[in-house]
Amino acid sequence: MTFWTDTLGAELRFHDAGGWRTRSLEAGDSGDHVICIGGLTGHVEGFVRNVVPLAERGLRVHAIDTLGHGWTAKPEDVTYHAPVFTEHLLRFMDAIGAERAHIVGQSLGGWIGLYTALKHPDRIGRIAHVTGAGILLDDEARKEESQAVHAKVQDVTRKAVEAPTRESVRTRLEWLMADPASVTDELVEARYRIYTLPDSRRVMPKLVAEQPSPENRAYLLTEADLAAIPHETLVLWSDKNPTTPAEVGRRASEILPNGHFELITGAGHWLMFEQPEEFNRIVGDFLTGSAR
Repeated sequence: MTFWTDTLGAELRFHDAGGWRTRSLEAGDSGDHVICIGGLTGHVEGFVRNVVPLAERGLRVHAIDTLGHGWTAKPEDVTYHAPVFTEHLLRFMDAIGAERAHIVGQSLGGWIGLYTALKHPDRIGRIAHVTGAGILLDDEARKEESQAVHAKVQDVTRKAVEAPTRESVRTRLEWLMADPASVTDELVEARYRIYTLPDSRRVMPKLVAEQPSPENRAYLLTEADLAAIPHETLVLWSDKNPTTPAEVGRRASEILPNGHFELITGAGHWLMFEQPEEFNRIVGDFLTGSAR
C-alpha cells in the first residue's frame, strides 16, 4: 500500500488563502466542511488514511499543510504563535467558501482548533482534539509537565530539521509512533523532501524556535478558556502518546461544556495513521452526529 492507493478518490489542490499558498488533500463534494490539521512540522500525508473514509461519511474533507509546513507558504515576516495559525485557518476557510467548518486537529492542529473556537466561535463547528497541544491545566504539577513537554518537542524537532537526513527524519517519526514499524519508507521520503525544500531550510528553524517557545505559551488554553468553549468537542487520545499524557486530555474533556473523551489503544501520537479504522469510525461518528 502506498499514499496513492490510500488516497484514491481524493484530489491534491493548492488554494490561495489570502495570499498564502496552501496545499490541501480533499475528498467529498457535499456535506459539512471538515479541515484536518496536523502537528508541528507535520503535513497532509499524516491524514492519507483518513480523508477518503471520512468523505465517504458524507463530509467535504480538507487535510491541509498549515502555515510554515509542507508545501504551504512559509513566510518569514510572521511570528509562528497561535494567532497566525488561526489567521491562516480563517483565510483557508474563506478561500474554499466555508463560513463554518468542523476541525480535526492533531497535536498543534488541536491547539489551532480550540484557539480559533475561542476567538471566532461562529466559524467553528465540532472539534476533534486529537492528542492535542495547547492545554494548560491549573494544577502546578501539570503546568511543569506542560513546560517539559514543550521543551522535549522543541528539542527532538530541532534535531530533525537543523541538518535533515533520512535517518534523522526516521528517528523523529519513530518517536511519534507506538510501533516503529508504522514508519514506512514512503513516509520518511515524503518528510525528508519537505524538510529539504529551500523554503523549509530557511523558515523551519524559525518555526521550531517560535511555536513551542515560552512566549507562545501565553496563548495556551487555560481551564477558564476551556470552560468558555461551548462547541461539541471530542478529546481523542492514545495509550502510548509520547507527549502529553491521556489524563490531561480526559480532564480537559470534563472542563469543556460539551466535551467527551475517547481512548484508542495501540497507537502513539499519530493515532490517525497507526489505527486508521478505529480513528475513522470514532471521528466519523462524532462529526456526523451519529456517535453512540
